[in-house]
Amino acid sequence: MKSLARGLIAASMLVFGSVYAEDADVSPDLLGHSNHGSSFDVGPRQMPWKMDDIGSSHFPITSSHPEVQQWFDQGHTLLHGFWAHEAERAFRWCLKLDPDCAMAYWGMARCIQFRGQERRVDFLKEAVARRDSVSHREQMYIDAWAKAYIPEYSGELVSEEEESVSPDDILAKELELIVLEYPEDVEARALLVLANLASKERLGNEAIIRDILEEDPDHPGAHHYRVHVWDGKEGRMALESCERYGRIASQSGHANHMPGHVYSGIGMWHEGAIWMDRATRVEKRYMESRMTLPFHNWNYSHNRDYLSFIQEQLGMPSLSIDGARQLLKAPLDPDYNPACGFYTIRRQGMEALVRGLVKFERWDEILEEGSIPWTDCSDDDLLRTYAETLAHLGNGDLEEAIEGQIELRNLTLVAPADSAGWGTAMLEGKRTRMQNEVDARIAAETGDILGAMKLLAEAAESQYLTYRERNDPPHYPVILFTALGEMHLEAGAPSLAVLAFEKTLEICPNDAFAISGLARAHAALGNLEEANHAYGRMKFLWSSAEPGLRWIEDLEGLGLESDPIDESPKEQRSYRTETLENFGPEQWRPYAAPTLDAIDSDGERVTLDEYKGEYVLLVFYLGEGCPHCVDQLKAIEAKSSEFESRGVSLVAISSDSQEDLANSKMLGELPFRMLSDKNSENARRYKAYDDFEEIELHSTLIIDKEGRIHWSRTEGEPFMDIGFLVSEIDRIKEMDEADAAAKAPVETVMN
Repeated sequence: MKSLARGLIAASMLVFGSVYAEDADVSPDLLGHSNHGSSFDVGPRQMPWKMDDIGSSHFPITSSHPEVQQWFDQGHTLLHGFWAHEAERAFRWCLKLDPDCAMAYWGMARCIQFRGQERRVDFLKEAVARRDSVSHREQMYIDAWAKAYIPEYSGELVSEEEESVSPDDILAKELELIVLEYPEDVEARALLVLANLASKERLGNEAIIRDILEEDPDHPGAHHYRVHVWDGKEGRMALESCERYGRIASQSGHANHMPGHVYSGIGMWHEGAIWMDRATRVEKRYMESRMTLPFHNWNYSHNRDYLSFIQEQLGMPSLSIDGARQLLKAPLDPDYNPACGFYTIRRQGMEALVRGLVKFERWDEILEEGSIPWTDCSDDDLLRTYAETLAHLGNGDLEEAIEGQIELRNLTLVAPADSAGWGTAMLEGKRTRMQNEVDARIAAETGDILGAMKLLAEAAESQYLTYRERNDPPHYPVILFTALGEMHLEAGAPSLAVLAFEKTLEICPNDAFAISGLARAHAALGNLEEANHAYGRMKFLWSSAEPGLRWIEDLEGLGLESDPIDESPKEQRSYRTETLENFGPEQWRPYAAPTLDAIDSDGERVTLDEYKGEYVLLVFYLGEGCPHCVDQLKAIEAKSSEFESRGVSLVAISSDSQEDLANSKMLGELPFRMLSDKNSENARRYKAYDDFEEIELHSTLIIDKEGRIHWSRTEGEPFMDIGFLVSEIDRIKEMDEADAAAKAPVETVMN
């Protein structure tokens, strides 16, 4: 296609320039920035490694370097598993080897998912500028993505209706043409299924997937996309692909996560727990081995939140709550994990924690001072007021509960900054549901049973309509039809309770709390066969449950009898007895800092061992000739008394020689121990070095008393939010002190 738009884009490339054209001189203000444009300032900056057990696929491309194909195939395979960060690393290495590789730019454009859409356009423009160097087949791929994401690319006039067409719709149409012209291209068919996922064309997608698997039975994309096609109530259609995808890509977190998703969606909670636990362990091992923090690992928090929800369903509150607290211990970050954010690691951890505490009626733990790390965020205000109100009710303190009811109604709600403007409506909707539930429970407690049932039934029906299409951990702590069923039981209406519990099971198959209620309701009605059957289902679900939980003990007290019953479409393993240690650690912990071995301004050798038992703020800067580096060091100096009062040592390291450091009057006035990093050896170990462009990077790290990295930021710009560093150090110290207190031996008093 030779249109005016393409001519304009090609002309713009002359201005934009080749991304890998060398700059003769770099302004001091740009030190640490990519020489090739702002789109390269973020994303992976270190070379890839050969990754095993991620699946295998082959996408032939044109390149002048023989090694490029293997790295392109690795990146393409990783994208089949939605592992965009590592895929971009592989594609960047393709460009290191072949700076004019058009398809590497195309691959990088495909790595942009949620943030930085302008980077996608930049990469696509680079691919367009080089499209004449590749085959017609490759040109069709470049054109397809350019049409989808660069509005002016096609040069064709579009109607108002066409302006609302999504990029996936455009990609699907273009990929159909590639499939027709190149029927032997398996990858075109796989990408067509991916583009069609949102369209819900399940039968057509399944037909294409079967066609792919006839040629390549282990194709990772075909199995992965089949799992997404059938994820939900029809998950049984994807069970074969769940097993196979998890086997061929066992070291991909998402390849373990999605089988867990499917199994949970059809109520196979034991199997779901095994796969979701595998997913979290694989990701924890990856983060530890590759010096990656949770807020840079996109799916980890969702995995851990989902595992907590599954553990709730298996009667394992301690594991569930501990998992939620793991998320709350993850480092905060002002951009990637803010304390007040919409869908952050912290938010998911808080929701999982409150969900577990409320569901298992741990009222004293909710009310205990310091048990839950509340903030001043509106979402926390809602959760806190709601949970504490229920806790007061659970403890029989009606007066305190009514005060909470009033507080909940009068809260001023402010949406988090990252909620794109619609967060306020979301918060108000959550408040309305919480208010209705609290009002209903208090009405029941004060004797207005009919009014309570009516109010709770309306809230339950509203929740049902929003819940039934989901297959994710619920943001709301309880399923309201279960709460309604319990209210009917308490009011002596077991037949209505049966109906309510069955409604829960429609939206959450094999929900243990609803099954327990169903058994009690049938027993109250004298339906012993149904009661015993529900008891058998409960015995299987909670075969490894913690002792003392009332939902199973109440059934045992009724004298019900049954062997464990599993109504799943296939046999399940036992989560409690499955060995998972070989996939990775159970707990997330900060990773050990690499070796620090440098010379200070006095010529003395410095290692981290010298700082054992101290907190360290370690700053990699680019030398005295870097003005924005000096700005960062001076900004830290302005708060040096705050760091000193917290016992934090300030260490700054650059490739400046020991002699330069000793003779620097300006740097000598700063409250840092200044270190010389010969040949950037430390920078490389700490990932403060760009392997693609062979330049040093700005990096700021917080290291704890045990020599572990709790937080880091490595980018083109030095980190300037010094107030955040102080607050995060306070949070780390508080967590360390709490952990030390928990490990301390309990003193016994001898009479």
